[in-house]
Amino acid sequence: MSMVFSTPHAGLLRGLMGAALVTLLAGCVNTTTQTTRPVGSADGNRTETVTASDEPSGRRRARIRLELAIGYFEAGQTTVALDEIKQALAADPNFADAYNLRGLAYMRLDDAGLAEDSFRRAIALNPREPNTLHNYGWLLCQQKRYGDAAQQFSAALAAPNYMDRAKTLMTQGVCQMQAGQRPEAERSLTQAYEIDAGNPVIGYNLAALLAQREDWSRAQFYIRRVNNSPSANAETLWLGIKIERKLSNREAMAQLGGQLQRRFPQSREATAYERGNFDD
Repeated sequence: MSMVFSTPHAGLLRGLMGAALVTLLAGCVNTTTQTTRPVGSADGNRTETVTASDEPSGRRRARIRLELAIGYFEAGQTTVALDEIKQALAADPNFADAYNLRGLAYMRLDDAGLAEDSFRRAIALNPREPNTLHNYGWLLCQQKRYGDAAQQFSAALAAPNYMDRAKTLMTQGVCQMQAGQRPEAERSLTQAYEIDAGNPVIGYNLAALLAQREDWSRAQFYIRRVNNSPSANAETLWLGIKIERKLSNREAMAQLGGQLQRRFPQSREATAYERGNFDD
């Protein structure tokens, strides 16, 4: 998926949204709803669970093709994945999960029109599927259709038993930052942090947002947690350096600068640090 944000913190976000995508796609093949059907009995009220043997042959073929498509997509072979998706939809034209993955593939190929068509088809077939609503919301956000994006994120968050609320709250917060809606972004990101405090993208974005507001002490809290984790990179260290500088913590600033130069010597951030370009 083309998860390039227009904000200065694009690299960290690309990496983590990629990880979130792998989780999402891994769930796609397991999204079939467990249903029941009547069983003949004296009272007429007994039901039995529908199992794999009850799955129509077309859906079974489509599911296998979709599993292959997910593998190719995760490996970066987007056009091969699209071929498998086409075969999945030929086997079962009403397979919402296949349209969802089709949308992600076209997002990666920067074809917003076909991506939107895919998500709309998936939602028409399965209106309450939160991962599809989330993906469509992010597509709309990339197009700066912020009001429409907010509706999709809200619908995803309203889905019962949605397990990835932190992911959607985080993405909603980033979208609100792009829209200049800072109070709303802080609320979304704070809620996401309450659910998943170990997520470095959430922590980084909260720190970046608070730094924009010059709330340096709170920004320091969040960025220090990120930089003390294995997820620290040139972007997070650079933000940490700038925050420590604003707080006149020269020792912490030098320690982070040393890490930046040692671990990421060729980075733009390391060059800016060496030159003292703290506004870069």
